[in-house]
Amino acid sequence: MVETVVTHVGMTPQSVHQFGGFRRQGTTPETAEHILQEAIALQQAGAFAIILEHIPDDLAHPITQKLPIPTIGIGTGAHCDGQVLLTADLLSLSSWQPPVAKSYMDLKSYVDLKGAIAQAVQTYSQEVRNHQFSPA
Repeated sequence: MVETVVTHVGMTPQSVHQFGGFRRQGTTPETAEHILQEAIALQQAGAFAIILEHIPDDLAHPITQKLPIPTIGIGTGAHCDGQVLLTADLLSLSSWQPPVAKSYMDLKSYVDLKGAIAQAVQTYSQEVRNHQFSPA
């Protein structure tokens, strides 16, 4: 049996209180280097992919270039190998919009919900494919 592990660095939501709130991580040279080394160590330990959350694009980009495994961005800019955006955030369904989540529509303001949802998802997909995606 082959096991695959996807790891997570940067802003890890389960540690939000340890970070003093939902704040961008890796913003100083020291913390950026720590996240880079953590990502390298996780890849060397056998990670299949790494989620990079709420770190600066100028940190996500070199991590993505350095690692042979895929990086998945959550609020990190356009330079990761893939992107994640929760549907609830894409459609502004939550009572709180995280700073890493770009909203493409306010679901409550549309009469044609099916068409509006399809348009929001299409716009998001085009931005990711064209490397134009940026967090909120």
